[in-house]
Amino acid sequence: MSYQNPIVIERADPWVYKHTDGYYYFTGSVPGYQSIELRRSKTIDGLKEAEVVTVWHAHETGLMSELIWAPEIHFIKGKWYIYFAASNNAGERNQKNHHRMFVIENSNENPMNEDWVEKGQVVTQFESFSIDATILQHKEELYYIWAQQDPRIPGNSNLYISKMANPWTLTGKQTILTIPEYDWEKIGYWVNEGPAAIVRNGKVFVTYSGSATDENYAMGLIWAEEDADLLDGFSWHKLAQPVFKSSETNQQFGPGHNSFTVSEDGTTDVLIYHARPEKNDIDNPLDNPNRHARAQTFEWDEAGFPVFGEPVAD
Repeated sequence: MSYQNPIVIERADPWVYKHTDGYYYFTGSVPGYQSIELRRSKTIDGLKEAEVVTVWHAHETGLMSELIWAPEIHFIKGKWYIYFAASNNAGERNQKNHHRMFVIENSNENPMNEDWVEKGQVVTQFESFSIDATILQHKEELYYIWAQQDPRIPGNSNLYISKMANPWTLTGKQTILTIPEYDWEKIGYWVNEGPAAIVRNGKVFVTYSGSATDENYAMGLIWAEEDADLLDGFSWHKLAQPVFKSSETNQQFGPGHNSFTVSEDGTTDVLIYHARPEKNDIDNPLDNPNRHARAQTFEWDEAGFPVFGEPVAD
C-alpha cells in the first residue's frame, strides 16, 4: 500500500486522526503561523484536495498572537480538542522564553466549523518555553506529553509527561522522559520535541524529533511496557540512534514531527510526517515553507518494535 506523496503541500508538523465517522482529520502548521485549519477526507490521498476550514485565528496581541505552531486534533470524552503552541508579540517576547501551550474545544459532532471555545493555557509546573503537546489515552487514563525548556538543563527542550484532570488541566507530578543527549539530537539546537504515541505489542512507544528543523532533523524512539507506571522515569527506555532520518537517495530531508494513523481498511499502521524535498538554504529553516506532509506504511519487527525504513520518494 502506498500514498501519493506529498499528501498536503506546505504543512509542517502534520497531525492525522481517523475518527469513528470514517473521516481522516488533518491539521498542521500553516505558513505564516497565524491560524489553525482543518480538512477531512475518507482517504489519506484525498486530504490534498479536501475542503479547508480555518477554525481559529491568532489574536491581534497577547499570548496567542504569534507563531501558532503544531496543532493536533483529538477526540476526548465526546468532544473535540485542538492543542497548539503560541507566542506573544514578536517585539515583546523573550526569544528564549516565548511559547506556551493552549487548547480549544468543540462540542459539535462535526468539528469543521468555527465553534471552538478557548480553554486557555495548559499550565505546567514551571513557566518556560513549551510546545508540541500530544495526548495519550491509555488504560482509562489521560496523559499529556510535551516539549519544554528547563533552565537547569542545557539545551532547548526536553520531553515530559503528566496525567490530566481534564483535557485542559494537568494533575499530579510531571516526569521528564528524555533530554537531548546523543550527537544526532544536538545539531543546530539541542532538541527533543514533537512527541507522538502509539500502543502496540504490549508497549507504549513515543517517537519524537531532534536537532534543528533543517536536513538534520530526525526521529527518535522511547518506550515503556504498557502495564508500567508511565510517570516513573525508570519505566522508559531510549534508543541511541534515530529511527527515521534524511534520505539522499529519495531526496527527502529532515523527516520528523510525526503522527500515527491507520490505513483505510484499518489493517496497516501509517506514519504521517513532514520532510523537505531539498536541503534548507535559508538562514532560519522555520521561515522556509517547503516542509510537506507525507504518509507511508510501516512494519513491526519480531521484537514488536516499529520499523519505519526511510522516507519514500515523491
